[in-house]
Amino acid sequence: MLYASVYMHGYAKIFWINKLEDIVTPTIIILAMVAAFLGLRLYSVLGKRTGHEQDPLAGRMDRSIPETATGNGQQETDDQHNMGGDGNNVTAMSPGIERAAEQGLQRIAAADRSFDPVRFIIGGKAAYGMILEAFWSGNRDDLRSLTDDDVYDSFVEVIEQREARGETLDNRLVRIERAAIADAELQGKIARITMRFDADIASVVRDKDGELIAGSVSDAVETHDIWTFSRDLDSATPDWVLDETDQA
Repeated sequence: MLYASVYMHGYAKIFWINKLEDIVTPTIIILAMVAAFLGLRLYSVLGKRTGHEQDPLAGRMDRSIPETATGNGQQETDDQHNMGGDGNNVTAMSPGIERAAEQGLQRIAAADRSFDPVRFIIGGKAAYGMILEAFWSGNRDDLRSLTDDDVYDSFVEVIEQREARGETLDNRLVRIERAAIADAELQGKIARITMRFDADIASVVRDKDGELIAGSVSDAVETHDIWTFSRDLDSATPDWVLDETDQA
């Protein structure tokens, strides 16, 4: 009986060990599979580039020239609406930036983090049209807000001479073929940016009786202007004003 008891006890141990092995072995396999799966998932997240992460060098790129610009051969992004923006978003070589302006734009962007050359080009094109319209119509108030004292006085002098002769202008800006930043500089806190405008303008001059003196309503003339805008970076307002005009 004792032998039988020991035998049965030993058999029971062997039985439960075998049963335990039957349970543990699949469990270990399942856990190993889970661990392998989690490892692969972790690798897929951390071990591969998704295409959206930023290259370490790109994040340290100097403030320079924008990737895109506006006008013919230029491209405008959704948030480009005025002169101003984030100078950190600019990169080198844009069709709207001439090489001579690159270093000056870098200095301006470093001194004023709100400066964005792309938005400046957009604002410069708008200002070009507004100033021409104000000059043609003799609108001194608009000229006063868009130009500095010297340019304002020069424009008003021509307007007064025209008015004295009784002449009026019936001009129209047909299109701006190209607008580009040609030069830029920072003198102390005064930033100056020179833009080159290639445009088509229909020009008509009429006398005091409304008779045509010169020009044509239907024929546009190619014009090539070089305008320089300036701004005091210490100023609380973001306004740039025209402080010099020339022809290319």
